[in-house]
Amino acid sequence: MRTPIILGLTGPTGAGKSTVASCFSSCGCLVIDCDRLAREVTDTGCLSELTEAFGAEILDENGCLNRKALAQKAFSDPAKTALLNEITHPAIRRKLLEKIQAVRGQYPAVVIDAPLLFEAGVDRLCDKILAVIAPPEERLRRIMLRDGIEEPLARMRMCRQHEDAFYTSRADVVLDGTAVDTEAQVRAILKNWTGDLF
Repeated sequence: MRTPIILGLTGPTGAGKSTVASCFSSCGCLVIDCDRLAREVTDTGCLSELTEAFGAEILDENGCLNRKALAQKAFSDPAKTALLNEITHPAIRRKLLEKIQAVRGQYPAVVIDAPLLFEAGVDRLCDKILAVIAPPEERLRRIMLRDGIEEPLARMRMCRQHEDAFYTSRADVVLDGTAVDTEAQVRAILKNWTGDLF
């Protein structure tokens, strides 16, 4: 049984990682969305820790996590962002390892879509790293549209992230998140790294 190549997909929020991830999925790769894993983790294992750290205001009337309220608190200053990551990253890593082990040999490649790939230490699991970047104003527009938030909160999120050079200097390949030939680029990358035709 062949061991799949593990690819890390990262970049700043709004850069186009989801589009690239969809292309990998269309090529028969398993894509693990670390944002989705984070939601699973915060809904179950970390909710009490998050409430203790950020207060009951992050809960809705049913006692469930209000993500917008958590985002407003967690991204309001770097120390709070670091605290959020300190609580969630270990649980996300554990869940990610479980998922990778469960599918070994079933896919030519496993793509870990993780905005915080390096910060969470997930890059150490990867054979190759891809970074997706896009111009700041395009990212801002996408974030506001995707998350239904106003410009000040979207800019606050962007300010809490690294410059493009942080991602590009650590990546094996850098993709333009505004390119029209993304799927062709993904197929070429997979052929180069796995030897298979996609």
